[in-house]
Amino acid sequence: MNEIVIMALLATLGTWFVTALGAATVVFFKKPNPKVLNLMLGFAAGVMIAASFWSLLQPAIERAEAISTIPAYAVATGGFLLGALFMWGSDKIVQYAQRKANSTYSGETRSGCMNRIIMLILSITLHNIPEGLAVGVAFGTLNGGQYSMEALMGAVTIAIGIG
Repeated sequence: MNEIVIMALLATLGTWFVTALGAATVVFFKKPNPKVLNLMLGFAAGVMIAASFWSLLQPAIERAEAISTIPAYAVATGGFLLGALFMWGSDKIVQYAQRKANSTYSGETRSGCMNRIIMLILSITLHNIPEGLAVGVAFGTLNGGQYSMEALMGAVTIAIGIG
């Protein structure tokens, strides 16, 4: 197997593990403090917006300018909107599944507990799809083994930032 594929796999598994570890903390809290929750959500949103622009959108615009006849802003905007549409649709599917499960199980029975676990796994999976794509693209651009140390560190930095 190619060394870049192995590095991308390890980086993706690392980001998955850190995300799962963070998501698993919900087990310890029955009701989170709204102020702490707002602070954490704001911090996470800021990090993700910065990472999205500097590590994904700006390089996409630069590459589209170099190789595409379509205006670079249109390529980046189209990809951004398709990704947003995918996540919106995924969120609607999860909300539907959650409503259906909540109407089926009214108490915290064994089935209700299992449903919460399934919803957690589904949420983590949907959350990691774009992150996995970002890590895969970052390592995929290392050009089949002919890469610079700066490009490798950029890919590793994206994986660490996402984690």
